[in-house]
Amino acid sequence: MDALFPTVQPPHFSYWEIERHFSNIDLLVVGSGIVGLTTAIFCKQRQPEMRITVLERGGLPSGASTKNAGFACFGSLSELLADLRLQPTEAVFGRTIERIIGLQTLRSLLGDKAIGFESCGGFELFTNEQDKLFISCVELLREANKWLSEHIGTSRTYDVKNDAIADFGFRGVNRVIVNHGEGAIDTGRMMEALVMKARETGVNILTGMGIQTLDDYGTGVQVILDNGHTVRCGRVHVATNGFARQLIPELDVNPARAQVLITAPIAGLRVRGTFHLEEGYYYFRNVGNRLLLGGGRNLDFETETTSETGLTPKIQGRLQQLLNEVILPGTDCPIAHRWSGVMGVGGTKDVITKRVSERISCSVRMGGMGVALGTLVGKKSAELILG
Repeated sequence: MDALFPTVQPPHFSYWEIERHFSNIDLLVVGSGIVGLTTAIFCKQRQPEMRITVLERGGLPSGASTKNAGFACFGSLSELLADLRLQPTEAVFGRTIERIIGLQTLRSLLGDKAIGFESCGGFELFTNEQDKLFISCVELLREANKWLSEHIGTSRTYDVKNDAIADFGFRGVNRVIVNHGEGAIDTGRMMEALVMKARETGVNILTGMGIQTLDDYGTGVQVILDNGHTVRCGRVHVATNGFARQLIPELDVNPARAQVLITAPIAGLRVRGTFHLEEGYYYFRNVGNRLLLGGGRNLDFETETTSETGLTPKIQGRLQQLLNEVILPGTDCPIAHRWSGVMGVGGTKDVITKRVSERISCSVRMGGMGVALGTLVGKKSAELILG
């Protein structure tokens, strides 16, 4: 029977679907998050004749692009201080500058209105037990401002602003450093705008398309989808961040889950802006009159090194404690929703953008800074792909 009627492709797609969506693809981008979509957009803008398809295994991006907290941030002083213990000054501040340029590139590509950008500032909070850390950050403040001013011409970026504590109503917080250059975005609007931009540019986006294997056979790449269908294309670019080792096992990138909660609307909410605690491991902001709070991965790195979405009592309990005892003490704040997303981290915070073979490349390991870095990484990816 098989000899008489050989099955060239599994019978999941019609002839029309195969012809329209899976034939003559010049570039296949795996992952429809910020990096994947901007890679496709910049490639299409440079070479409009290219046939570019973006594949996404879920109905929505499965990683962090649609699940992040919407911070347009590029680095609190305590985070920079921790990084400087591991890397030289040029590497740490060079990465900070890339984040700033990345945010500017995102805003320029889509426009502030489309992404709901708010220039609200970023505030790093120090509890009563963190005076030593605060002093160390103040000692770094002048160098950080000088470095950023000399290299990208920004005015004074970081300032001590202890008088803001009374405005917000926090408990157990006695020191604040503000980052004037940070802000917030609406993650949902940003991703919707990216999808619209990609489609307007002529990029084909297909969801529900998981991939089993990639094989560079010299003159092209063979891709086996989860349903067994084989796709052949000119090039493949993997932009799945924390999930990348499922396709390219040798990469130094691991999944890192981040848990988040958001309250119901709170009457008279005084918190306005974006906020960080403990080297950025905890972060919160207002979304209208709601309070969004996330983080806590440092409580259980082993459990949170996973590509599975989910919530744990340990981290959710700590987030609830911070909410009730530090951020909104004495306030009734019922939780409306909880979720998690998956980032990509590794041995360093440097992004991996490289070829893994002649026709397969990747851009992964955003280190939790995908909003800031993603668009710039997409631009660099297009340069890598097109040469």
